[in-house]
Amino acid sequence: MSENTVSKSAAAIDRAKAEGRAALIGYLPAGYPDVQASIDAGIALARNGADLIEIGIPYSDPVMDGPIIQAATTEAIANGFRVASVFDVVAGITAATDAAVLVMTYWNPVMRMGVDEFSRRLAEAGGAGLITPDLIPDEASEWFEASDKYGLDRVFLVAPSSTPERLEMTVKASRGFVYAVSIMGITGTRQAVSGSAEKLVADTHAAGAERVCVGLGVSTPEHVREIAAYADGVIVGSALVAAVRDGGVDAVGKLTKDLSAGLRRETAQA
Repeated sequence: MSENTVSKSAAAIDRAKAEGRAALIGYLPAGYPDVQASIDAGIALARNGADLIEIGIPYSDPVMDGPIIQAATTEAIANGFRVASVFDVVAGITAATDAAVLVMTYWNPVMRMGVDEFSRRLAEAGGAGLITPDLIPDEASEWFEASDKYGLDRVFLVAPSSTPERLEMTVKASRGFVYAVSIMGITGTRQAVSGSAEKLVADTHAAGAERVCVGLGVSTPEHVREIAAYADGVIVGSALVAAVRDGGVDAVGKLTKDLSAGLRRETAQA
């Protein structure tokens, strides 16, 4: 890994940290409900408190997505979304905001376009890097090469099931931050889930990660506040996608503003 690569994601998380808070990371699917709307929603995210933005590539077999995101990506594909349009979405958001914009994608669409070609186009669009939920470091040699060549962040995922060896390998392979995913239980088990996330963040930090961000089915300022107490960043997905679905760009801006209220580690009571 080239040490002189400046990570846009790390810089955004560090800016938040310097302000005494965790970073807010918002997820939106590219092309939902159409390309321009997803650009406008991303800009609304950034203008209302999101430090980083994840743009998801709609995929026909989204094994890791919940029903809200699946429904949105299915609609985007039905509306004619093409993988190459993700670069238009990233460019549209980066041109209008300072947020670090990452693309979250299954690995197949990247391989189909060509890893070098995809990486080059992402860098040209102003993208910060890739979050790759189904790519493991052991199988990522082509991505290591392309991400170093184009100065892109590599965000790999860890889970409560990750062994200490796997944690260490993932931390070494990642640049920008490590994405800690904790499987949501049924309603009412959130305290237990939260406990596993807190332990996972501590273990990932102990394995050498400077920045660990948590995606947990976060949907309220209370959830944000709870996770911001121990993580470097808080990732919100389905709640924002539901906001786009139900109220469009304005609803995204409002929810983002509400969520960002939970970011301060020591929230003073007004």
